[in-house]
Amino acid sequence: MSQRTVLVIEDDPSIRRGLVDALNCAGYATLESGHGTEALKVAVQAEIDLALVDVMLPGMDGFDLVSEIRRSKPALPLIMVTARGAEAERVRGLKCGADDYVVKPFSALELLARVEAVLRRTAERPTTVGTVELDGRTIDFERREIRTGDGDARELSDKESELLQYLASTRGRPVARAELLQRVWGIDPRGVETRTVDMHIARLRDKLGDPALIRTVRGKGYMLE
Repeated sequence: MSQRTVLVIEDDPSIRRGLVDALNCAGYATLESGHGTEALKVAVQAEIDLALVDVMLPGMDGFDLVSEIRRSKPALPLIMVTARGAEAERVRGLKCGADDYVVKPFSALELLARVEAVLRRTAERPTTVGTVELDGRTIDFERREIRTGDGDARELSDKESELLQYLASTRGRPVARAELLQRVWGIDPRGVETRTVDMHIARLRDKLGDPALIRTVRGKGYMLE
């Protein structure tokens, strides 16, 4: 297996150095940044496998940074690292798109265990999809629209685009509602009763003009044909 690369985003130089050293000792390659806006450029442009994101950052805070990274790389594993331990802050981080949330102070062993767990859970995530050709339609995720062969363009909402992009990036396998809630909405699906996913799927089918393009796989979820 090729060496994994972790982007460490932390404004405190001593803490950042400690995180980098721990990851390097565990066999990871690392990139680092101490500024939110600069870190966004690195996260979007560099080939990385995971990002550790501190909440308190100059330029752009960690919550906004995670949201922006998630727009460009919906499949990239993200862990928030912060001194804030309040439940509201943890929930906000997860809703922004973080996969996990580590509260300072923590041990190097705990951090590495969380990094390994998140990478293991996301091992099958594919690379980001920019455009998809689907039965005569072009889905442009940057412009958030579906274009048909006759030139008609149908606009997608942010969430519709994110949902369709996730289905496109996992093309070939059915995706459960619970996974979509967690990956697209940033919601812990345990104990949650909601029809949000189904309603968004219905709207996407309508905009695609062919309900069969998003197939319901009984007992497993939804799959883009």
